Amino acid sequence: MKKILFVCMGNICRSPMAEAIMKKLVEEVGRSEEFVIDSAGILRYHEGELADDRMRAHAARRGYRLTHRSRPVRSVDFETFDLIVGMDDRNIDDLRERAPSIEAEQKIRRMTTYCIAHAATHVPDPYYGGDAGFEHVIDLLEDACRGLLLAV
Repeated sequence: MKKILFVCMGNICRSPMAEAIMKKLVEEVGRSEEFVIDSAGILRYHEGELADDRMRAHAARRGYRLTHRSRPVRSVDFETFDLIVGMDDRNIDDLRERAPSIEAEQKIRRMTTYCIAHAATHVPDPYYGGDAGFEHVIDLLEDACRGLLLAV
């Protein structure tokens, strides 16, 4: 079983969207039983909240339902998950600082590493932007999740 954790700053926009996309992709190819997919945030600020209303609305237009409730990254996540995927440099740096060992640090990857069609260095945070930012993030995440599925 492959266990994947997606991580962004607050776990209300990018990482729950990546979680939903990846779950849908593995379901579509009949591999759901092979995966545990979750998401978390660097900060606890939104703990227990659903994803941002705007992200949920954009997700719904594309056929995704975001039901995840925000939670922070925990120490046990470094033991539980095989792959911990951060959305940007700040997330990656924060995850590396929290990694309890070299082995745990080696599980950390950048989301855009898996992009096939987009040449992006990070998945930008759409929180302070408009509709176009949310749509762009979903485009990047769909692309990267397709690439990730091919890689695992």
